[in-house]
Amino acid sequence: MKQRTLLREVSIKGNALHTGDAVHMTLKPAPVNHGIVFKRMDLHGHPELKPRIDHVTDLVRATTIQVGHAKLHTVEHVLSALSGCGIDNLLIELDASEPPIMDGSARPFVQLIQQGEPVEQDAEREYFTLTETVSFARGNSSIIALPYDGLKITCTSADDRGIHTQHLSLVIDPEVYVAQVAAARTFTIYEDIEELIKLGKIKGGSLDCAIVIKGDKIISKEPLRFADEFVRHKILDIIGDIVLLGIPLKAHIVATRPGHAVNAELTKALYEKYEAWKKGGKKSTKPAAAKAEITTETTLDVRRVLDLLPHRYPFVMIDRVVELAAESLTAIKNVTINEPFFQGHYPGNPVMPGVLQIEAMAQAAGILLIRRSNTEGKTALFMSCDKVKWRKPVRPGDQLNITVKLTKIRGSIACAEGECSVGGQVVSSADLMFALVANTDVE
Repeated sequence: MKQRTLLREVSIKGNALHTGDAVHMTLKPAPVNHGIVFKRMDLHGHPELKPRIDHVTDLVRATTIQVGHAKLHTVEHVLSALSGCGIDNLLIELDASEPPIMDGSARPFVQLIQQGEPVEQDAEREYFTLTETVSFARGNSSIIALPYDGLKITCTSADDRGIHTQHLSLVIDPEVYVAQVAAARTFTIYEDIEELIKLGKIKGGSLDCAIVIKGDKIISKEPLRFADEFVRHKILDIIGDIVLLGIPLKAHIVATRPGHAVNAELTKALYEKYEAWKKGGKKSTKPAAAKAEITTETTLDVRRVLDLLPHRYPFVMIDRVVELAAESLTAIKNVTINEPFFQGHYPGNPVMPGVLQIEAMAQAAGILLIRRSNTEGKTALFMSCDKVKWRKPVRPGDQLNITVKLTKIRGSIACAEGECSVGGQVVSSADLMFALVANTDVE
């Protein structure tokens, strides 16, 4: 694929979100291998700043870069639009320290790029293709990059009370970005506004450029543009923040409750991998194929289960593996009244939580993957589930039969179908996705 720039220069005016300043921003065509460069026209000498992860200085509700005395706030929406539209080379001139926030999304910048008319250049675009899993977690936020031939983002957005939990997975290309990501607006929790003001932030904030969440209510000047607008904006931010890598990325990013700080930590880790790849002569650009492990075991007792799973009491959901094949596994979980979850689920009417049945399927699938592949020093990490169905309650005295079957494996990521049954009757089922992550990354 060829590098791209704009055919003509285009400009936009507006107010900045955090400083509140009026801003005039101009996008100018640039030659091949120029990259994305910001230029502060309001400072002496017109200093230039390249958006790179080693230039990041502040990540509180925005991504800020600094080179010398020159600083730029809230660059993520502009960078997201450029990346989403496939623009490689551009000079961005500003007469303030922050791009205009506009409506809080990347749509105005996409429209500006389209006015400038993207054009191909006489040089091939270079990519960094991830060949191993990279991850970072902090508190209840986590983000993982997996090998993938393209850019795919799977994201779960949630507030502390779980009222506005949203999940979405997209393969990103310019068409998908423009139609499904760019218009998603930034949002904040009502209770966070006072603290942001104390920090000197959001001086230019209003309902013209943000959505406010107050409890179960959504305060917005216009209706939501998507039913899941919050998670789409999280994806928008991730795309903008990984531009700081300095080269287009091919990977599958899986994020749970991401933010700029977590995005930046992932980009730092990716940058280290990218630097090592360059020093190695840019070799090994394709993920190594997993080698099948030769094993004669067809059953596993609880001791072998504990050898393979990192889980311990009270979260081990597999008592025994009764059948183990190359692509499928059957396990059992004996459900007793002594299970700790029965104390609260529910007193007087004990029922096994459905989410723990999903966890049992995920643990069984994890064992199957670990047994199938050469995975020394790795853990099977449960990523997401789909098409979940609960059909009948599971009660004390039941024996849960868990069957999983691998349906797809690509690099370090795999998909499986899971089913739980009691006495030959299906009680729950789900499609699962999980990944192999180095134990050091999990820790």
